[in-house]
Amino acid sequence: MVSGRVASRRMTATLRTARLLLEPYRPEDEDAFVALFQDRRVSRWMADGTPAPEAEDRALFGRIFTKVYAQRLFDVWAVREDGRYVGHAEIKPTEVTGGHEIVYALTPEAWGRGLGTELAEAVVGHGFDALGLSAVHATVTAANDASLALLTRLGFAHRRDFEEDDGTTTRCLTLVRSDRRPWTASASGLREGPRAREGG
Repeated sequence: MVSGRVASRRMTATLRTARLLLEPYRPEDEDAFVALFQDRRVSRWMADGTPAPEAEDRALFGRIFTKVYAQRLFDVWAVREDGRYVGHAEIKPTEVTGGHEIVYALTPEAWGRGLGTELAEAVVGHGFDALGLSAVHATVTAANDASLALLTRLGFAHRRDFEEDDGTTTRCLTLVRSDRRPWTASASGLREGPRAREGG
């Protein structure tokens, strides 16, 4: 379980990395959000491995505003590079991990340049520094070698596996905060199962 001063009733902060800007979604991001999750190269690593109906993704986008932001449930970000939408990220409590789980996805055009590592580090740093978490978790389908390698490089350790209804295996990984490694996130100011995709 996690511990610390989890601030659950606050606005989503804006985070900056060397190349990325993580900021709260705007209504005009809807089409880009839907395109990300409708892309089969991305959706193969999410949920059951196929895109949800487009109407469901549009409804999901709406709930970011009407539920997640309105009730300040957890942090959800649009990810931009040079002003362009290139991905999605969030950190939220989930029952399957028993703590806070990171979720991230990048457009295929952003794969292969280390942006996934940059993005994951920012979200983890926010969890440790701003939320005061003692551990963060990730769930990744066992076939997603790129994300498993990325998380392992960041120090995540395999905790357990569980079988999905479709027969696939999901890996649960955990990173425990260490005082020996400083985690910093430069800050101002929905879909279950991240199974994140980062191509390099």
